[in-house]
Amino acid sequence: LMDIKNIKELVKLVEKSDIHELDIQEKELQIRIVKNSGAAQAVSQIQHIPSPVQQPAAMMSGSGQSMQANNVSDENVSDKRPDNIIEIPSPMVGTFYRTPAPDAAPYVKEGDTISSGQILCIIEAMKLMNEIEAEISGKIVKILVENGEPVEYNQALFLVEKS
Repeated sequence: LMDIKNIKELVKLVEKSDIHELDIQEKELQIRIVKNSGAAQAVSQIQHIPSPVQQPAAMMSGSGQSMQANNVSDENVSDKRPDNIIEIPSPMVGTFYRTPAPDAAPYVKEGDTISSGQILCIIEAMKLMNEIEAEISGKIVKILVENGEPVEYNQALFLVEKS
């Protein structure tokens, strides 16, 4: 098994090299290190994680390094979105889950009214389940990710009509 010392060494390797992303899988352990703006960042392992909220214009000003190719069309659509439609991006790399358990009801559905602090989904990262909380109140207009899909840092998860 890989210990924290080895992980720190891998982060330093990515920081000092031209590598932008490193994926390693050892038995049941999977590690993904992504260099963002010239510095490697470790994925935070916090149980309750507030979701960052981005205005459409703010999304366009980012480096774009962590955007997936299939999100290119989403960028173009965001130019035409009303100002009160806010994107909630993923705060980390991991696997997106809409429900707390396979047989449970989803945390939120399209059309639901949400409030700040409400759990929207879970993102599993390195075998830890991270509850993602809303930072704004509003109405879920669209859920952009399917249950069980891998997500990237900053990838759009939900569109919310701000109240």
